[in-house]
Amino acid sequence: MLLCRIAGVCGSVARWGSRRGVLHPGLSYNPSRCQSVGSSGGTAQPSAVQGEGKYQDSVLLPRTDFPMKLTGQKLLDRELEIQQLCRFPELYSWQRERKAKKEYCLHDGPPYANGDPHVGHALNKILKDIRNRFEVLRGRQVHYVPGWDCHGLPIEIKALGDLGTSGLTPLQIRQKAREFAEGAISRQRAAFQRWGVMADWDKCYYTFDGEYEASQLRVFQEMHSKGLIYQDYKPVFWSPSSGTALAEAELEYNPQHVSRAVYATFPVKTPPPKLASAAEEWGSVAVLVWTTQPWTLPANQAVCYMPNSQYSLVKRGDNAQLLLVATERIANLAAMLGTQLDTVGSFTGSELEGGVCQHPTIPDKEVPLLPANHVTMGKGTGLVHTAPAHGMEDYSVASHFKLPVECMVDEEGKFTELAGPELQSLSVMDEGTDTVISMLKAAGALVKEEDCVHSYPYDWRTKKPVIIRPSKQWFINTASLKDKAKDVLQKVQVMPESARGSLLTMLDRRTYWCISRQRSWGVPIPVFYHKETGEPLINKHTVSHVAKLFAEKGSDCWWELPLETLLPPQVLKKSKAGAVSEYERGEDVLDIWFDSGVSWAAVLQESEPRADVYVEGKDQLGGWFQSSLLTSVAVRNKAPYKALVVHGFAVSEKGEKMSKSVGNVVDPDTVINGGEDHSVSPPYGADVLRWWVAESNVFSEVQIGPNALSSAQESINKLRNKLRFLLGNLQGFDPRTQAVDPKDMYYIDQYLLHLLRQYSIKVTDAYSQFDTGRVIRLLQRFISRDLSSFYFSIIKDRLYCDPEDSIGRRSCQTVLEEILDGVTRSIASVLPHLAEEVYLHAPGHDEGETLFRSGWIKSSSVWQKPGLEEVVEGACAIRDSFLSSIPGRNSAEYDLIIAIEPGLFFELMESLQEEPTSSTSQLTELMMSSRTTLVSDMPRDLPSDALTSRGSFLINLEGGVIREESSYSVAAMPSSLSRCPRCRRYTSKSPDCLCPRCQNVVTGVN
Repeated sequence: MLLCRIAGVCGSVARWGSRRGVLHPGLSYNPSRCQSVGSSGGTAQPSAVQGEGKYQDSVLLPRTDFPMKLTGQKLLDRELEIQQLCRFPELYSWQRERKAKKEYCLHDGPPYANGDPHVGHALNKILKDIRNRFEVLRGRQVHYVPGWDCHGLPIEIKALGDLGTSGLTPLQIRQKAREFAEGAISRQRAAFQRWGVMADWDKCYYTFDGEYEASQLRVFQEMHSKGLIYQDYKPVFWSPSSGTALAEAELEYNPQHVSRAVYATFPVKTPPPKLASAAEEWGSVAVLVWTTQPWTLPANQAVCYMPNSQYSLVKRGDNAQLLLVATERIANLAAMLGTQLDTVGSFTGSELEGGVCQHPTIPDKEVPLLPANHVTMGKGTGLVHTAPAHGMEDYSVASHFKLPVECMVDEEGKFTELAGPELQSLSVMDEGTDTVISMLKAAGALVKEEDCVHSYPYDWRTKKPVIIRPSKQWFINTASLKDKAKDVLQKVQVMPESARGSLLTMLDRRTYWCISRQRSWGVPIPVFYHKETGEPLINKHTVSHVAKLFAEKGSDCWWELPLETLLPPQVLKKSKAGAVSEYERGEDVLDIWFDSGVSWAAVLQESEPRADVYVEGKDQLGGWFQSSLLTSVAVRNKAPYKALVVHGFAVSEKGEKMSKSVGNVVDPDTVINGGEDHSVSPPYGADVLRWWVAESNVFSEVQIGPNALSSAQESINKLRNKLRFLLGNLQGFDPRTQAVDPKDMYYIDQYLLHLLRQYSIKVTDAYSQFDTGRVIRLLQRFISRDLSSFYFSIIKDRLYCDPEDSIGRRSCQTVLEEILDGVTRSIASVLPHLAEEVYLHAPGHDEGETLFRSGWIKSSSVWQKPGLEEVVEGACAIRDSFLSSIPGRNSAEYDLIIAIEPGLFFELMESLQEEPTSSTSQLTELMMSSRTTLVSDMPRDLPSDALTSRGSFLINLEGGVIREESSYSVAAMPSSLSRCPRCRRYTSKSPDCLCPRCQNVVTGVN
């Protein structure tokens, strides 16, 4: 057979343009494959109203009880019914028990148990579920254990409300916090189940569970034994509003914070030795510094300069005093001060070594000039006031030069008595700042005061500013882990790749990780302190013993049990009598990022302790992604994940952050069940919410609102209508006994299997890349372009009017069943309720069988036929050519003569001339004309009313190695035949008489 020879000899055929042919210049070719042709196009093709009148009952029109549309309460009831009928709650356990060659592990980042489910939860959980369901369909065994992050201050605050912690014991606080967290978990879990998220909801993980806490302590112990966890006294982010230390991941930065910045002078008391020759000039020199935190000036211990930068002594035009500033800052400072600055002398920063200044507000205090690499020239004066107690870089300078670290600020953010009677008990961020500025004025050290709008860290829970102050805390030495963490990240796939840079930047910025918190609701740090010396007692024996107790009794036992029980026997045996009374248990708890960051140790299987993927929002680049990486690298020297998927945040349709005060919050419960007024907020059901997630570009901010939801519903309804068309035309068809072998099918049917095969490959790839938006685009393109605008338009005559058991109709139904099955499976991960509902109505499977238990798209490599693609594409190009030449574009009213010069293109078209039925050829079916004749030369005696068009078609073989361009011409003439009253095609020999095909059907002649 010629077609087989072409496919076999030529192999893969090159694509033309986007995927169609390349036509001769001047010939209009519609690459959408005649999108105007269809039931709504007005062209002559068999429509759904054929067979009206006495022949109507003989026309095989679609029949199905699958609803065209479901809305309101019927929709909600149907989704819940589908969940029960198709055993949604059992799916996860079923797939865990079946045999599978490969496992797919998506490790769930635990949402915080401090409130109701929100649209951010929906975005995250549904995105994960789409991938998990896809993997189940592919036959993999999915490992997915949902979890919750249950500890921390926000829960504690919400649980206690206005009561606060006053008068409550740690156990009372913990009991209230636990009850609050359990309530939040219950509400969130119910919502996740309603969204169709697949999991064993009776086997989740909770960070307040005793076994989980024990796993956490085992990781803690191993890191401590390696010297990675230590106790120290140094600056940390401190939240006066929360009364606890914070880690970097617990901060959010307010870009509109306003600080009262000052320019202040430090008189030079001892000139730098290298500049002693100009000592007389230094008699009135003062170092000019700029700071946005004047309250830190009382704690100043030094002024730092950049050794390799240039510095100058400048004289103010309005003042005899000489100022020491960075040379490159002179112009900016002159403009700021509104006066001329004349340079008296210049030198390098290294020449300032050995200089000593007088503190501006403490007369008897001297502070040295010291070199430091953190000094920058972007703002200020190029000289930095250094208070080791209140800055990370400042502390590094103090450590290097052995400067004192004096903390004059208490846990409430108020000055202590060390700051002096004038400042004692004043809040450093408020009246304390006012008083320090007044003290600078009184000392003649204030040059200028100004408001400075800049980014400043806030407590992410209380939304109030934090400060930096030294405190005795427990730390993880991340500096020793970062290089290895960066190394293992090179082997981790990051989607999108652009997020990798942010992850590395945040990792670089973290010099140490403060993991202790001064609260009650959390996992206690398993340390005991000597009452007199304050020395900590912590080792592998003590931590392991406490971990066992936590596994058995939960971490409440830290406060419930006596010290004799909490301390291990090894310690008790070595201690002298009564030694236990010398110790007291620690009161700090672990940072909740450490809680969740060790989930890999508590949840992932020992056989494969690395997840295939972690999927969370971009805020976790500095949070869970990082804490998981650092703890895993510390203990196992590898990342806990093979891939990271970083999605954006859900925002309003205007791109704004959702806020109750603004009124743009979208509640997922309202999306599903509707609001109070259904005319304003109709019930959309869970599948609309899932479509919204899938359709969005999740790697950027994801917009949601009435327009997005309405659009999602409309898209689903359109899909539903196409699926209904497929189901209607499969009524009475059993693919198990009536399917036609692909080699016996019509070429157009084989071509659709070819397209279905390509579609399934592309969809599989898109799911594998977490690109659900591409899945939706591929689906909509396949439905609208390949099916609605092309295949459905062409086959309706054969489907409706051919004999029910004819090879042509069964060939078509076989393909329709494959299309229904393939499309339904391709979208099932996104729309599980709709997919299972379709599967309940679809032919070819046993009652009680569900789609998710029956596998992925069953496309076959046999369907791949590039030679056949050439045939159909060529015919489509010719059809576009003649359609543009006829009035009304009603092709069924015309007889066609197609002339193609001898060659490969002619042979391709000739293969379509075979007539599987007595009434029409496959080429005529494709042309949707009355009759079609293929010739090598156009007859010279064409009727005068013939409409002609010409063009050429380029065929690329073997990737363009062989190219053949063939010209063709088309003559379209009004048909000489009459319209058949049954099929409405111009195939009848006389008016009001049936055509031969319809006559045979009506009379029962085969």
